[in-house]
Amino acid sequence: MAIVSFKKTILRNLVSKPYTRKAEKEYPEGTRGHVENDMDLCVLCGLCSIKCPTHAITVDKVEKTWSIRPMSCIQCRCCVDNCPKKSLSMGLRFQEPGDEKVTKTFKQSEKAIAAQEALMKAAKERAAAAAAAKAAQAAQAAGNGAPAASATQITNTEEKKD
Repeated sequence: MAIVSFKKTILRNLVSKPYTRKAEKEYPEGTRGHVENDMDLCVLCGLCSIKCPTHAITVDKVEKTWSIRPMSCIQCRCCVDNCPKKSLSMGLRFQEPGDEKVTKTFKQSEKAIAAQEALMKAAKERAAAAAAAKAAQAAQAAGNGAPAASATQITNTEEKKD
């Protein structure tokens, strides 16, 4: 009896179209593909590297590079969800298989490096100004008659030390 039903299946498959469909070039929305990084937004904080469960991402702050091993990535989105600057995103295409493991390395542009250095310099100046204002307030509260140094004088002396 089983042979009769099997012959029926064979004959039906010989004359009918296949049930499978061709692989799509684009994947549907919501598909988790490979990780993409916009290096102009990336500040190389390293949170993506810390949160990656497979340690597929490495960040080198000295050389200003961001690297990923695509075949080690499990597309869990931990790096994308924890990126403070939202420079990481999930692409819609999967990594094409290859015969050797590769590491994709991205380097920050000179423009992005200069912008980050300017932000760091401005933050240091704001911190120095706040410290100077706090010192002046403390001096006034203590009742010292000595004039407090201004924020610009303190900032200028700190820049000379660097």
